[in-house]
Amino acid sequence: MEQYGKILIIAMPAFLLLILIEKAYGYFKGNDTAPLMDTVSSLSSGITNAVKDVLGISVSILTYEWMVSKVAIFTIENTILTYIIAFFVIDFYGYWTHRWSHQINIFWNKHAIHHSSEEFNLACALRQSISSFVNLFTFLLLPAAILGVPASVIAIVLPLHLFLQFWYHTKHIGKMGILEKIIVTPSHHRVHHAINKEYLDKNHGQIFIFWDKWFGTFQEELKEVPAVFGITRPAQTWNPIKINFQHLWLLIQDAWRAENWKDKFRIWFMPTGWRPEGFEERYPVHKIEDVYAFKKYQPSHSNLLTYYSIIQLFVTLGFVSFLFANVASIGLPTIFIYGLFVFVTIYSLTELMDTNPIAYFFELFRAFLGIGILYFYGDWFGLNQHFLVGNYILGMYFIVSFLISYYFSNYEFHTPTYLRH
Repeated sequence: MEQYGKILIIAMPAFLLLILIEKAYGYFKGNDTAPLMDTVSSLSSGITNAVKDVLGISVSILTYEWMVSKVAIFTIENTILTYIIAFFVIDFYGYWTHRWSHQINIFWNKHAIHHSSEEFNLACALRQSISSFVNLFTFLLLPAAILGVPASVIAIVLPLHLFLQFWYHTKHIGKMGILEKIIVTPSHHRVHHAINKEYLDKNHGQIFIFWDKWFGTFQEELKEVPAVFGITRPAQTWNPIKINFQHLWLLIQDAWRAENWKDKFRIWFMPTGWRPEGFEERYPVHKIEDVYAFKKYQPSHSNLLTYYSIIQLFVTLGFVSFLFANVASIGLPTIFIYGLFVFVTIYSLTELMDTNPIAYFFELFRAFLGIGILYFYGDWFGLNQHFLVGNYILGMYFIVSFLISYYFSNYEFHTPTYLRH
């Protein structure tokens, strides 16, 4: 946890800087692909995923260390070749886990969040899952285990491999010549994120595109078919915690409603989107039928709410940075209380962004939680060691945040739409 937290302390500002550069570039080119509220939602999702990973609240049924101890034929040193082998094996592992996440109902739940943005930009790369608590696919790393690639190498290469998937989430880079035949490019990944029937469930590669070409899932981006982004059952919310469990909730409901045990069982493992016969008519779910004629999610609100959401996002990044920098000193189990605070913060903020009239209730709960932490511990997880008046500033911040949320919920969200701008 501590090591990963230190990595994120470096990675977060780098990602944020690139997102701001893309935003500025699009603005000055007259092709802004990063609407502010969508971007805040994406960054909020990235925060929840990063906190979940640092807290370590997921397990592997089969661990890589165990596989190496049981099946390794060779013992190899940590050379450049070792890292190259690990990188290729991890990319193979990534291709198949990614592909199955698209093709099997239960696994789509952990991946839908990544596709939930109706835009395509660097920020949406950070929409990552918090709903995957069990890793079932470690066995795909078997080739590396047989060759004796040390677990320490896998641990280094895995986050590097993940971070290298960030750059190609953009509409501002066209086709890249010979590289199109080797690596995943923005063009390839635009296809992957599109909901056009020509593009659905294509280009699952993460770094190398040849997996898709070998296994029959490759599709080139076509000039005559402009990519439309999102998911066919649109999320209709900025709240990443809700999005993470929307598909799972539908599966639970359908399994409960199913009249025979066969359907109750197989619904989880059928192709993504499958429902028992007649359910589309009896229990309809909003689905995009014409990808060129649907309205993107954009609840009406004032510019003031947009600016306030951005400010709250940066404050939350400050809270998260403090957590990542002090993982070891905060320690267990206190770190989970901090994690809960971050999740409640994101939930409250994004409910406000959704213009939910009762959003202030979530902010009230956050204020009680924050002030309760200050009262119980007498400090904000060691902040007073660095900033003597930290308690007073945080206490005032929680109160002011609640009052602002109350204002939006009880005044702006009840104001007629035509008066909000």
